[in-house]
Amino acid sequence: MFDRLAALGAVFCTLAGLLAGMPAPVSAQMPFQIAGQQQQSPPPARRTPPPAPQSGPDDESDVITIDERRQVFGDWLFSGQFAAQSFVGFNPSYEISVGDKIALRLWGGFSVEGDLFVDAQGNIFIPDVGPVKVLGVRNEDLNAVVTQAVKNVYRKNVGVYASLGGAEPVKVFVTGFVMRPGLYAGHASDSVLFFLDRAGGINPRRGSYLNVEVLREGRLHRSINLYDFILSGDLPTFQMADGDTLVIRPVKAQAGVFGEVQNPYLFEFQGSETRVRDLLANARPFPQATHVRISRNSRLKEEVEYMPLAAAQEITIFSGDVLEVTSDKNQGTISVRVEGEHFSAKEFVLPYGARLGDLMEQIDLGVNSQPEAIQLMRKSVQERQKEMLQAQLRALESSVLTARSATAEEANLRAREAELILQWVARARDIEPKGQVTLAGAVRRDEILLESGDIVRIPRRSNLIMVHGDVLFPNAIAFRSGQTVEDYINQAGGFTQNAKVSNVLILHRNGSFKRLTRRQLDDRDVGLAAGDEIFVLPRVDTKNLQITKDIISIFYQLALSAGVVLRL
Repeated sequence: MFDRLAALGAVFCTLAGLLAGMPAPVSAQMPFQIAGQQQQSPPPARRTPPPAPQSGPDDESDVITIDERRQVFGDWLFSGQFAAQSFVGFNPSYEISVGDKIALRLWGGFSVEGDLFVDAQGNIFIPDVGPVKVLGVRNEDLNAVVTQAVKNVYRKNVGVYASLGGAEPVKVFVTGFVMRPGLYAGHASDSVLFFLDRAGGINPRRGSYLNVEVLREGRLHRSINLYDFILSGDLPTFQMADGDTLVIRPVKAQAGVFGEVQNPYLFEFQGSETRVRDLLANARPFPQATHVRISRNSRLKEEVEYMPLAAAQEITIFSGDVLEVTSDKNQGTISVRVEGEHFSAKEFVLPYGARLGDLMEQIDLGVNSQPEAIQLMRKSVQERQKEMLQAQLRALESSVLTARSATAEEANLRAREAELILQWVARARDIEPKGQVTLAGAVRRDEILLESGDIVRIPRRSNLIMVHGDVLFPNAIAFRSGQTVEDYINQAGGFTQNAKVSNVLILHRNGSFKRLTRRQLDDRDVGLAAGDEIFVLPRVDTKNLQITKDIISIFYQLALSAGVVLRL
């Protein structure tokens, strides 16, 4: 009994150790705040790309090797779809083989109907006519050949119709650098893709997509380049024969192309070298691509070259080199959207480096606008807020999943509690932060640099107070000077929980916020203004102090970054 308990304890300790490496709770002041130009991040330095290659043999941190990027062009090809359906149809150019089935019908002065098989000598035998040679006859010529043979015996009053009824069953050896070498059954009309797919496809680390060989009687019968099929749909049509061998040769030279391209993969090429233009023809850069960084891994020293795409077309690339295609453009103009109470255009195109004050000078404000409470929404801030929220949610999951129980009854209670919390976490993951930058208290607000995609909102003056969260009737209430936060909460029906354990926030229109103590709820000088929002955060009732702290922290973050109260 003790041994079992000790073993079980060791398992829990191991699990806790693994989960301990997950991100810890992140405490964040949301939204992000810029208190003045001194806290503004400096604009990115403009860099003029070099017109000619620049080598950096000593900066090995910039060198990328193909071992870091192992996804090979074409490795998605063999997923089982080719093997799922055997091709039993026939092209007009299909050549009749031994074992094929011929459907024959004769009518008129002499009648025959049935299926005939091509024998080992390449003939079909027609009663009262004799053997007819059909081996190697094209499918589109089959009826004419059989008709001519019948007409040699029955010159009149006999109709002939012959068609190919079924392809010869074949067995093909698949070997070389495939996932499952072996002998595979199919039909003569099946393509090499069918047999390769049945063998699990080409080994992407070891097999060649450029050199797929079909051997017949020990000699090379066909050589196939699968890049032609992937890029342009070109696949040679020929018939497999019983006993053919499909060989995947070793992978040839490889170079990687990544970054601003449609096909970011390792590419194979013939010979010991290739050109940048040939690799880019397969990788297909996006229209915004301008430059390429070449990591040289085939020399005695690791080196990096950087140049415009136009100048790089004829540069020689060797096996092991990696190309990183980039969009290296100097910012010319930015686009900023202006929403809210104003009479100007909704979209402004400004020179790169424009500041908030430059924009505000061009805006015709409405009479009811509140310019001192303007709001700045930024995509990069929204993404960062989302990352921080996700980190806190992962930390909460870790706390829930690693919580220990002393008794079986407690374990059952924790399991039900954990299920509810994890459902809440799933809902919280879908909430999108607003990305608001707090401008309150900024000493030099007009000096804040704008970014492309920023949204500036000019609020309309309001005489309402919004009350959200754990109140009986969340509502918008008319602002009255001299009323306290508790007065507004009471007008919304009052707390749904004990007021002494409530967490209350005031969110001002300019993005700043204030967390209230119990005493401040009935303080008339708390700084409540028209247009503000009051958030009454839900009560958290768990048996674990850490889980309670994590949930409360997330409550604050959701309220401040997204303006949402998400009940547990």
